[in-house]
Amino acid sequence: MQTKHSDNQPEIKNSLPKGLSNPAQRALFGIGITDLRQLTNFSISEIKKLHGMGPKGIKILIAALDKQNLSFKAE
Repeated sequence: MQTKHSDNQPEIKNSLPKGLSNPAQRALFGIGITDLRQLTNFSISEIKKLHGMGPKGIKILIAALDKQNLSFKAE
C-alpha cells in the first residue's frame, strides 16, 4: 500500500495497521516507522510521546503487534 505523505515528498510504503489515524501515521512516519516490525525497537512510552499518537492509536498498534506475536520494547 502506498501513501502520499505530501505533495513535496515521495510516497511512503505503509504496512502499518488499518484504522490508524492520519495524525498517528504521520507521527510514526516522522521517526522513520513505516512497518509494524519497526515498533519492536521502541517502548510504548516512547510512542505515546509522539504528537498525533493518542490512546486509540496505541490500542490499535498493541493489537496489531499481538496478532503477529510481536511487542513493544520493554521499558
